[in-house]
Amino acid sequence: MSDLFDDQALARIEQQIDEWLAHLQAHNPAILAVDRSTEGDIRWYVRMQGEEKEFTTVWLTLGQRTLRFETYVMPAPEENAEALYESLLRRNEKLVGAHFSIGAEDAVFLRGEMPIGSLNEKELDRAIGTLYSTVEQYFKGFLQIGFASRFNSQSGN
Repeated sequence: MSDLFDDQALARIEQQIDEWLAHLQAHNPAILAVDRSTEGDIRWYVRMQGEEKEFTTVWLTLGQRTLRFETYVMPAPEENAEALYESLLRRNEKLVGAHFSIGAEDAVFLRGEMPIGSLNEKELDRAIGTLYSTVEQYFKGFLQIGFASRFNSQSGN
């Protein structure tokens, strides 16, 4: 089991994450905004400009042992759900540090977490970059599976 961090240690880590995210935003033009939640969980929102998906927002949540990171990929499929879920599971086999999952309202998410003890700026950048690049790589293909008839009707116009 990973270490349990006390309030003082979490406050230091929280400040480091603020600084690291500010640095990443200053040096990465794809990062459009970094925001913080002011209530409840210790949480950040990193909004990035995409190419395949217009925007990707990564949510970072600091717990007493881990930093969770996640992004919304797409809504629940309207059709071909079995094929889409099979594709998600096959992609999970090749992902490192993240996995596709089904969340609220059967929407597709990409999630991961890391122990706070291994957290540094490089690992934070890697986690955000993994979610961003994975969404960019697979988003359009997943939409074409889960919303095939919409794509087929558009190609006829």
